[in-house]
Amino acid sequence: MSRFFRQAGDSDSDSESSEEELMSSDEEGAPAAPKPTATKPAMSRFLKGAGSDSSSSSEEEGSDEDESDEESEAEEGAQKRSRFLRTESDDEDSDEDVRRVVKSARDKRLEEMEACGRTIDNAVKINDWVAISNEFDKLVRMVQRSQNVADPVPPFFVRTLINIEGTLNGAVAREKEKEAKKKMNASNARALNGMKQKVKKVLKEYEADVKRYQADSEAFEREYSAAVAPQEAAGAQRPKKAKKAAGESDEEAPDDFTTVGKGGKAMQFTTESIFKNLQLVQEARGKKNTDRHEQIRILEKLLEVAVTSYQRIRVLLTLVSARFDYNSSVSSHMPIELWTSAQREVDQLIAIVLREPGYAIQEVTDEYDELAERSPETEKDGVVRIRGSIISFVDRLDDEFTKSLQNIDPHGTEYVDRLKDEKGLYCTICRAQALYEQNKQEDPLGRVIMRRLEHIYSKPDAVVHALEASVEASQIKPSIVLSADSKTSSLIHSLCVHLYKSSNSFLRTRAMLCHIYHYALYNDFHTARDMLLMSHLQESIYSADVATQILYNRTVVQLGLSAFRCGLIRESQATLQDIFTTQRVKELLAQGVHQQRYQVLTPEQEKTERARQLPFHMHINTELLEAAFLVSSMLVEIPLLASIDTDEQKRKAISKPFRRLLDFADRQVFTGPPESTRDHIMQASKALQNGEWEKCRDLIQSIKIWSLMPECNAVKEMLAKRIQEEGLRTYLFTYAPHYSTLSLALLSRTFSLPLRAVTSIVSKMIWNEELSASLDQAAGVVVFHRIELSRTQQLAQILADKVNSMVEQNEKALDNRLGPAASWNDRADGGKGDKRGEQTQERRRGGERSRGARGGARGGRGARFAQGLGNQMPGTQRSR
Repeated sequence: MSRFFRQAGDSDSDSESSEEELMSSDEEGAPAAPKPTATKPAMSRFLKGAGSDSSSSSEEEGSDEDESDEESEAEEGAQKRSRFLRTESDDEDSDEDVRRVVKSARDKRLEEMEACGRTIDNAVKINDWVAISNEFDKLVRMVQRSQNVADPVPPFFVRTLINIEGTLNGAVAREKEKEAKKKMNASNARALNGMKQKVKKVLKEYEADVKRYQADSEAFEREYSAAVAPQEAAGAQRPKKAKKAAGESDEEAPDDFTTVGKGGKAMQFTTESIFKNLQLVQEARGKKNTDRHEQIRILEKLLEVAVTSYQRIRVLLTLVSARFDYNSSVSSHMPIELWTSAQREVDQLIAIVLREPGYAIQEVTDEYDELAERSPETEKDGVVRIRGSIISFVDRLDDEFTKSLQNIDPHGTEYVDRLKDEKGLYCTICRAQALYEQNKQEDPLGRVIMRRLEHIYSKPDAVVHALEASVEASQIKPSIVLSADSKTSSLIHSLCVHLYKSSNSFLRTRAMLCHIYHYALYNDFHTARDMLLMSHLQESIYSADVATQILYNRTVVQLGLSAFRCGLIRESQATLQDIFTTQRVKELLAQGVHQQRYQVLTPEQEKTERARQLPFHMHINTELLEAAFLVSSMLVEIPLLASIDTDEQKRKAISKPFRRLLDFADRQVFTGPPESTRDHIMQASKALQNGEWEKCRDLIQSIKIWSLMPECNAVKEMLAKRIQEEGLRTYLFTYAPHYSTLSLALLSRTFSLPLRAVTSIVSKMIWNEELSASLDQAAGVVVFHRIELSRTQQLAQILADKVNSMVEQNEKALDNRLGPAASWNDRADGGKGDKRGEQTQERRRGGERSRGARGGARGGRGARFAQGLGNQMPGTQRSR
């Protein structure tokens, strides 16, 4: 079988030796085997194919054919062996006979372009516009690629462009088009229409080259040849490398790569050629297939050779822009190494401008020659104005820093390492502030102060002092700094006051929200509440941008937490209610993307939502926030539920999220030990309803999330005291119908409250008409009064409740139509509006009195956010 399937490398000597072995075996007496003389011609015919001339199969001619086939096979084997199994001697002989033609990359590109041009010409003849469109796109891409490596536009391309335009716009072509459009298929017709737009666009891009070619084609070709000649001559004169010695390694070879600029000439990094090289880099900026890393390397070399301040400023402006251009993707963040280099170069740029006041960087300047050296002596007013923007660099540095924190895992060490770079960024912002204070530029100064404020308004004192210490250590300091013995509030106040004087309403709004957030963070609730109510931001915040709305939501939430820490339970519940009613807490605080059941976000929408998310270290703990809201709702709702006696009134809840959770807990058949924060609060609510205030206190204090709140021990003590007070109120509302008199001393012992505190709570309930009773201080008892209402009085009260609900619905509809800020004077003419307003307020008071006479809820039920913030502190009298 090996004979019939011989490969090219098999030698004839193997076949001859096998034949000799067979012959010797016959002579020794082995069984006779057929002679192979007739086999070889058959094999040769099989390998040569059906077209072979040797078709004779007679045994007489077999020997002659055998010899001729052996010779031909030997020649073929020698050829194949010399091709695939070449030795060193064969290589030396073949190198002398065959010489390879080496072409430059430019020649290869030009040949590819000419091949595309020939294909276009052939397709034009057969009216195949689909092929023309595809080849034209390929040709344009090749020309753009050649321009990226600083090759000039070849005359061949311009000539092809002019020919295609003539074919499309010629009179004969238009007549043929009308006749051929009837015979064209749909794809060919679309390709023809598309080619018109493509050629028009490309002609506009290469308009200057086309005009020069049409003016003098020979001169255009000479310019192209002159531009190509220097590099080819340099390549021809380059000496050949000598062969390496046996012991020389590849790493020791010198680097022959040279940076090549436009026109194929090597770039010279000298002081005289800085501006020309800068112009080349700026022209290549933003183009497709531009090597951004190579551009950065060129600019770094130019910065090393820059001598004058003007040269350094120009190179630094271009270098920082090139670093920001390195990452073209909007979703991903800038590499940390590039960000650090850019931050260091911005500091260097600010230091140069501060050190030499004769140079100013402005966004709007007069036209000047970018290829000439400038100095303060050559300018009229002695100031060299350079086009650029330092504040845009600072904004981009801050945005890239935030974006990197968004894309890094917050639970790893990399996030903490990245967060350490904030100190350097804060110093850069303060240096920029010092620069704009010196130049007295108000608009960029306000922007940079806003950036500085956003870095410190939500941080504790220790972190702010560490940031300010790094600013004190630097040589360049702004006018507003924080001394070691002063408080953070003084620095925040100084920065915000400066922004309040700005003409930019956007900066004023954000400064106000940051100021309120800082006051709330340090438990100055009343100052923060007054500032928020006087600013009227809650009326116009819906027309602000998304980032400002997020800051407003964070401020309101922090204000609610501040009220909770201060023991103002009703204010805390009213403040946090608007956020929790939406059931989108994380989305409103920019701490997560909310997925609704019947709404699917597109990838673009989801990407936009994720880009708005705050870094992890700025998040507000939503579990702690929910615990504060539910506990506040429990202390407000449980006494209310005990005070009302009809199912219709019970359905009117102050806190719908809390009432929904409470109803769900009531429907549970079996209740096990509490596991989550919600379980603790729901079981505590049931215990409070049953009068078991000690069990309620233990359940609330056992919630582990309180440890994340500052001064958690004080908060737990405050909650225990409020649970005692609300337990007393709930007990009085629940068991008042069963008593005629009740001893104050018994209440004091039952709820572990001082007698003075019990007397105060009972007196306030009687004064607010929540409890139908009187206080006998001489006997130390509470005397309850039973009011038996007639059927007519009950119907009148029901009618009054329905009228009040209708009035509230009408007011809501009117508010939705005219806006919440519209007053009665805006809704009606003259004193009629005032009269209506007084009547409405009187009806509201009458409804409150009627509900209070029956032990109903106060008018605070359903109160709005501003009304909740305006409530008085517990323990003070309410004005009637």
